[in-house]
Amino acid sequence: MVDLGQKIQGFTAPAHPAGTVLEGRYVRLEPLEAEAHAGDLYRAFARDDRLWDYLGYGPFPGAAAYHRWVKDHETSQDPVFLALRDRATGHCGGVASFLRIDRTHGVIEVGHICIAPEMQKTRAVTEAMFLMMQWAFAAGYRRYEWKCNALNMPSRRAAQRLGFSYEGVFRQHMIVKGHNRDTAWFSVIDSEWPALREAFVAWLAPANFGAGGQQNEKLSDLTRLTRPARDPAL
Repeated sequence: MVDLGQKIQGFTAPAHPAGTVLEGRYVRLEPLEAEAHAGDLYRAFARDDRLWDYLGYGPFPGAAAYHRWVKDHETSQDPVFLALRDRATGHCGGVASFLRIDRTHGVIEVGHICIAPEMQKTRAVTEAMFLMMQWAFAAGYRRYEWKCNALNMPSRRAAQRLGFSYEGVFRQHMIVKGHNRDTAWFSVIDSEWPALREAFVAWLAPANFGAGGQQNEKLSDLTRLTRPARDPAL
């Protein structure tokens, strides 16, 4: 008899993420809205145009242009955009999205990630990535993807730190802003999530940080134990 792979039983299509609000200790993720978020985000993003280097849009010539872009995308059903609000400051300093939402096969991707300089490398951003991943697996998705330009080494390092396994490079996958893009692919699957979740919980715990905010254990050291495959470029 031909081996057709593992038989999937009892699978039902997971929920769509539209309208999702995610609350954490350090961050709140809210459905992106022009009136609520565009001004805050533009001020945060305007400090460094390099944030847009690997995205298919931006930088924007002014606050009005960014407001229009957010207005045009705030009701999108795929991608579903979220604003990252730092709970310590009350300000929004980042955007992320769920995209390539395939409810039939239980696959969803995180992407369109743009983080302002003051929010980069903070617990809030890591918690945001954790909350999105946690939502996806709790909703019933089987596979959670991360993709980036293969030249985008910060994104590749972030994927590995967050516990994604490297799967390869799709050559000449896209044309972005007039340039060829080879795309590096990463994923976490549902069977890996319980151990990875424990790594995130341990890292995000207040006890993991000293009085000056320094981490006692690195997330990369914790996720390395749960990640089946590493990125050979790192």
